[in-house]
Amino acid sequence: MFWADYGYLLSKNKFGENSLITEFYTKNHGKVSGIIYGATSKKIRNYLQLGNKFYVNYNSKSENKLGYFKIEIEKILTPKFFDDKKRLSCIVSSMNLIKLLTVENQLNLNIYNLIEEFYIFLEDKNWINKLVFWELELLKIIGYDLSLKSIVNEEIIDNKKLYFVSNSSEKKYIPSFLVERNNDVVDFNQILSGLKLVNDYLDKSILKPNNISPPKSRIEFFNLIKE
Repeated sequence: MFWADYGYLLSKNKFGENSLITEFYTKNHGKVSGIIYGATSKKIRNYLQLGNKFYVNYNSKSENKLGYFKIEIEKILTPKFFDDKKRLSCIVSSMNLIKLLTVENQLNLNIYNLIEEFYIFLEDKNWINKLVFWELELLKIIGYDLSLKSIVNEEIIDNKKLYFVSNSSEKKYIPSFLVERNNDVVDFNQILSGLKLVNDYLDKSILKPNNISPPKSRIEFFNLIKE
């Protein structure tokens, strides 16, 4: 089996002395794993960064056997943020999240397009705010739509409209920018609350029911942006 496609590098792990087992999220084939032989050579390793976009040639003897990639760099994206610890950590965390939540060899053009959108908003000054909506869209695409507007209640306190969800034992306030879909909010505490809400939903609805631990890269990102 042979094909060529465009894809973003999601993960890489050492294989033997000079090679790597890698995962790409490709435009026409979804998430695909394969070996890159000689990946530790100077020629390749410098641009083999998570999140970079590649033109990949894939070759496998059968669908059930791990194939191998030959790659060409298409867009150098991640190194642009080497001097920005928070954005760089966000890239690693987001690529790991896509790796974790997607199925091998299953085409989903919406997810591929979402990765392309990720690098557009990452250069925006309100990138952390937009990241919250990006993560909600990712969860929606894979079948976990947190439709806040349909589940929240409203109340007015000190002439401010507040949103909350409640049950018999708990009343939890929801950041208003999430319900109102406000991409321009600049209150960092609200944004942090929004990220935490998405993270809690991810943990309770997807990770824990499937006995999956939160990715280390995501924990590191959360700790970094709180500094």
